[in-house]
Amino acid sequence: MTKRDYYEVLEVSKNASADEIKKAYRKKAIQYHPDKNPGNKEAEEKFKEAAEAYEVLSNPEKKQRYDQFGHAGLGSSSGFSGQSMNMDDIFSMFGDIFGGHFGGFGGFGGSSRGRQRVNRGQNLRVKVRLNLGEIANGTEKKIKVKKYVSCTACQGTGAKDGSYSTCYTCHGSGQVTRISNTFLGQMQTTSACPTCGGEGRIITNKCTVCYGEGIVKADEVITLNIPAGVAEGMQLSVSGKGNAARRGGINGDLIVVVEEEEHPELIRDENDLIYNLFLNIPDLALGTTAEIPTVDGKVKVKIEAGTQPEKILRLRGKGLPDVNGYGRGDILVRVHAWIPSRLTPDEKRLLEKLSQSPNFQGSPQTGPNKKDFFEKMKGMFE
Repeated sequence: MTKRDYYEVLEVSKNASADEIKKAYRKKAIQYHPDKNPGNKEAEEKFKEAAEAYEVLSNPEKKQRYDQFGHAGLGSSSGFSGQSMNMDDIFSMFGDIFGGHFGGFGGFGGSSRGRQRVNRGQNLRVKVRLNLGEIANGTEKKIKVKKYVSCTACQGTGAKDGSYSTCYTCHGSGQVTRISNTFLGQMQTTSACPTCGGEGRIITNKCTVCYGEGIVKADEVITLNIPAGVAEGMQLSVSGKGNAARRGGINGDLIVVVEEEEHPELIRDENDLIYNLFLNIPDLALGTTAEIPTVDGKVKVKIEAGTQPEKILRLRGKGLPDVNGYGRGDILVRVHAWIPSRLTPDEKRLLEKLSQSPNFQGSPQTGPNKKDFFEKMKGMFE
């Protein structure tokens, strides 16, 4: 199942402070606490989901990586999975937020009075296709995106002349409160005002361009700075470059999904690159020089005389950089013997003559290299 955006889970903006994130998590934890939702599996999953989101967003290092790369950037480094932790783990891990009394509801009262709703624009998702050279060195891409942008006629307010009136239902608070009696006692619930949508004010004269929404559809050219070492399917997040929010809210983010072009000669294996080198029998026996492609051009590699098929030659540091900055991969050159499928009469006679030569007799298991072969096999298990 696809993970939801952590900011969406806690209902906070991307530039929320640590204290705001903490308060948002506290609110979610109370809302979906098992004691308050006995036997409710959906509430339990949301309880765990909120804990997972807080574990990442409350850690500056993990938050930075999540902001840049999304869920893919965390990998296994977060050390946390809301699905695999039990309730005791979560209570223990975050008990300090609730003064060590996470298990109950005592002291969890409080008011959200005066908190007006802030609109948030939707995230946008685009795909960017990169070749190995761009992945190896990082690159800058300019893309045109059709999205919602702030209306210039009303500066995104939705009001033609900037005039608003205080909402007559919530009196400007943006919220309405209801009190109900339950078997747990009297409970107070607060929700967004249905009249003003939680904004606390009402437009008196709507903009004729955006019809009071504060946003319109338009094309925008966005510059993307792609870091070196990204991989197929990795997601990068560009803060504030998604859809604009209604009436001056917080813009959504642009989610960039990496697509990797297949290289005609090199095969990617994480940060290593594999190249299949085919050589004829004379070159393998006599030795030669071969040109090996890299992401930055070709390099010459010496092939020693007597090189055996399936030998792996390693070009250190010629692979791809790690996106986390932990060094660079290698190019692994796998040597293959090229055997012609057709021979001329002269070639056939020459090979028949060579086959009678002592150096072409036997095999590593039975011929003059028997000892070397078994020594090599022995070394593999030491």
